[in-house]
Amino acid sequence: MTDLQSVLQTITPNIRTILEHCLEGKELKQDDATTLFSVTGPELTALVLTADYLRELQCGDQVSYVVNRNINFTNVCIKTCQFCAFSRDLRSEEGYFLPTDEIIRRAQEALSYGATEVCLQAGLAPSIDGEIYIDLCRELHQALPKLHLHAFSPEEVKYGAIRSKRTFYDYLSALKDAGIGSLPGTSAEILNDTLRKRISPGRISTQEWIQIVTTAHKLGIPTTSTMMFGHVETKEERAAHMALLRDIQKQTGGFTEFVPLSFVHQEAPLFIKQDITGVQPGPTGNDIIRMYAIARLMLGATIKNIQASWVKEGLRMASWLLNCGVNDLGGTLMNESISTTAGASHGQLMTPAMLRHAIRDAGRVPVERRTTYEIHRQFSRVLEEQEIEQDPLSQLEHPQEIFGSYQELTTDQTFTYKFENAL
Repeated sequence: MTDLQSVLQTITPNIRTILEHCLEGKELKQDDATTLFSVTGPELTALVLTADYLRELQCGDQVSYVVNRNINFTNVCIKTCQFCAFSRDLRSEEGYFLPTDEIIRRAQEALSYGATEVCLQAGLAPSIDGEIYIDLCRELHQALPKLHLHAFSPEEVKYGAIRSKRTFYDYLSALKDAGIGSLPGTSAEILNDTLRKRISPGRISTQEWIQIVTTAHKLGIPTTSTMMFGHVETKEERAAHMALLRDIQKQTGGFTEFVPLSFVHQEAPLFIKQDITGVQPGPTGNDIIRMYAIARLMLGATIKNIQASWVKEGLRMASWLLNCGVNDLGGTLMNESISTTAGASHGQLMTPAMLRHAIRDAGRVPVERRTTYEIHRQFSRVLEEQEIEQDPLSQLEHPQEIFGSYQELTTDQTFTYKFENAL
């Protein structure tokens, strides 16, 4: 705190007042958050130190992660979101669709390597029955009842509900009865309909997204919350997005975490085509630091867990973000297709040992959590000999040969998408 107080004395009175109010426990106003998105130099240093101080107050020194596996069971999608390089249309030779028995096999494999969660998200295939997500949850839960099902974005819930002619409430109730444990709060991007129409016309609306997540929360289904940034959004729109999430959390308490997601531009149509003016090639390094630090100031009192995405930022940057308000490094993933196809180059698996090493290097205490942040395993500040022996995933020498890749899926004729044979 002494270093922070010294730095605060060197910055402009306006920024100092904003940060001091946060340190006093006052809520960060939306306009003040917008102002902080422009800080540089000593003011950025003061912002980071403030975020780190509040993180320690709110979360302590523990940094968590979850052992999980992503299963993106189809890349065929009726949407044409401008930021997505993962999806294929129904005529594409690269379209794939995993049958239920293969999804269960992959989930069982993950469980054998210590996973406590499987994350299911996919494209919106045109041929599916509306009950697909419910049936898939039921079969997975019956086969592997100990595995937490973190599945289906609000966009997928909307799609399933419409195709099954159910209300959102009825559809979410059926998912809960089938065994779903939580929902990813993705498909949020920036919760501003004017912007959404520019980058993803036809995507779920802001009001629909809010309705689905709040309904899930009322039913006792927790969700994550996210924001994709670094494309065409303004600082004001970023701050408004977080203020909206904060308001929802005050009402429902159903968000488990907040995850800022950097726009990966390399293969995204939004950047390649340049049909929309002002598209940025993702956020700068300082912009990422500002985002995470402001998230701690604005959301930490209501959404305690701020997660850094190593898939988006790389483990080196994610490790540095542990000094900027972050207390969670996400999951091991085992498979990662969406960011990778957009151009992210940080791989599809991070072993528990690698995550623990990064956490310890930051001077923090590693904790393996469950999806909803209950502690599963707690570790010491220093590496102990038995850790790796109890960690089968960290012992793998060539994990890609076991878990496969997106490229292999798109060329494997066993899983080639056929309109009439989807699940």
